[in-house]
Amino acid sequence: MSVTQTILELIDMRSFSNLWYWIALAVTWSSTAHWVLGVPYDMVLRARRQGGVAADDMVTMVRLNVGRLLYIGREGGLFLAMIAGFVLGSLAVLGFVYWVEFAQAVFLIALPLALVGLMSLWTARRLEAMIQAGTADAEILAQRLTRHRFFVQLVGMLAITATALWGMLQNLNLSVLG
Repeated sequence: MSVTQTILELIDMRSFSNLWYWIALAVTWSSTAHWVLGVPYDMVLRARRQGGVAADDMVTMVRLNVGRLLYIGREGGLFLAMIAGFVLGSLAVLGFVYWVEFAQAVFLIALPLALVGLMSLWTARRLEAMIQAGTADAEILAQRLTRHRFFVQLVGMLAITATALWGMLQNLNLSVLG
C-alpha cells in the first residue's frame, strides 16, 4: 500500500462511517457550548461563585465581545448572510439532490451552527441594550449567558441526534445496496 493510498484511506470522503467526522462533530459542539458569545463558560461560573474581580472580568469580556459581534453583524452582516446562504444552499443541493455524502456531512454541521450564530447575534443585541441602559450587572449577565448556553446545547443535541440518525441511515443504505 502506497503512502497516497494510506492518506486517502485515512481521509475517507464517506463521512458518516469515518471516526474523524464524529470526533470533529463532538469537538465542534463541545467548543460551541463552552464559548458563550466568546466568553468561556468557566469564567461565567467563576464570576457567579467568587464575584468581585472575577465578576468584573466577566462583565468586561461580555461588553467587549457583544460589541465585537454586533460590529461584525452591522458592518458585514448582509455580505456574511449572502455568503452563508450560498454555501448552505450549495451544500444542501450537493448533498441532498446529488447525494454527495461529504456535502451532507458538512451541511449537518453548518446549518445548526448558522442557527447558533443567529441566536448569538440576537442575544448580543439584547445584552447591548441592557449594558447601554445600565441594568446589566454580573449576575444578570451570567443568567443571560447561561440561558443562551442552554439553548445552544439544545440545538447541539438536536443536531447531533439528527446527524447520527441520518448517518446510520446512510450507512445502512450503503451496506444493503453496496
